[in-house]
Amino acid sequence: MAFPEHGQPWEALKSDLVGFKTEDLDWRRGRLPAYIYYYDEKVLRVQTEAYRIYAVENGLGEGKAFRSLTRMLDDIASMACDLFRAPPSAGVSFTSGGTESLFEAVKAARKWHRVNRPKATGRLKVVAPLSAHATLNKAGDILDVDIVRVPLAGEWRADVAAMEATIDDDTIMLFASAPCFPYGVFDPIRRLGEVALRRDLWLHVDGCWGGFISPFAARLGYPIPDWDLAVPGVWSLSADLHKFAYAAKGASLLLFRDAALKEYERFEFSGWPRGTYATPTFLGTRPAGAIASAWAVLRYLGMEGYLKTTKAAMDATMGMIAGMDSIEGLRCLRPIGEANLYAFTSEDPDVDIMAVADHLQARGWFPGRLRDPVAIQQGVNPVHLPIVDEYVSEVAAAVAAVRAGGSVGAFREDSY
Repeated sequence: MAFPEHGQPWEALKSDLVGFKTEDLDWRRGRLPAYIYYYDEKVLRVQTEAYRIYAVENGLGEGKAFRSLTRMLDDIASMACDLFRAPPSAGVSFTSGGTESLFEAVKAARKWHRVNRPKATGRLKVVAPLSAHATLNKAGDILDVDIVRVPLAGEWRADVAAMEATIDDDTIMLFASAPCFPYGVFDPIRRLGEVALRRDLWLHVDGCWGGFISPFAARLGYPIPDWDLAVPGVWSLSADLHKFAYAAKGASLLLFRDAALKEYERFEFSGWPRGTYATPTFLGTRPAGAIASAWAVLRYLGMEGYLKTTKAAMDATMGMIAGMDSIEGLRCLRPIGEANLYAFTSEDPDVDIMAVADHLQARGWFPGRLRDPVAIQQGVNPVHLPIVDEYVSEVAAAVAAVRAGGSVGAFREDSY
């Protein structure tokens, strides 16, 4: 497309945009396991209208040109500290998503280590379980920090003893997931916290997926282990607002046990004619709409609302798991109930699970594909609750077709 010589009417452009969406999968009908986090049209309206009111303002001017953003960020930080049981000394940074939150955590840990532990003799490293999110390696690549992934113990969880044995003078951080994205289980964070205290190391907990599900699931009686800032030894925690807090993208939080640690993520530069340029996180310009949306949705839903959204997501998860286990030849990975994530594999040599995924994808679903073990992995939204039976029927039909036809699939990288 060449750059247009003349402008076009908004109504024509709006029609084009609406038309473009017909090419996408229907997330309102539960066809997506991730990317979109949706409860209902009322919450969506609060999310989008709050964003629209602040669509033009720039988060870079927070506290200067736009003091209202400081008010909202302070409120968000206070609510998060309460939810994640932070000590009074805690500090909070608002970021653009889980990627930036993990990047900032590693960056702060690296700088803290350089200032307080100048004994490193080789390349700095983060010690993490094999199941840590891939974004951690993106942070390591940018920051020139090695990510050492340690094989898992039983139940797909971090091997605490093996992780401790990997620590040396170059280790800047221990990393844990709450839950891990591949398997939907929590690492043994309390035990890792004991290691962090014993070795005086930074422990980061990645709650980007579960941060705004887990506290409410625990209140509903699900087996959620201790994982947040109330656990001794946890130095920082990340949680995405634009997932199950239902804020507009991009919005995430990075919490520090001690607000003084925020200085290690801050960037400041004065060696140019304009004067001092400083940002609390990676981004300079950042959308104020994301801040306004997060502030509005947190207050709109409150504890009562999030218990409802979480119950819907977890009811859908457990319903899908029961449905998968009822299909001959399929089995869901255990343990279950710690997150709105699950995976199911085939125990029947005549049913190739990737072929099942291919059938589902051809029918308009978007199955997640797990490589180890080979399985279909699903994230679950509240929007999936009304279609649990439909999805189970679709999977059963796909299994029957694969068993009858002997089709074989392959792991594909176009999974979420």
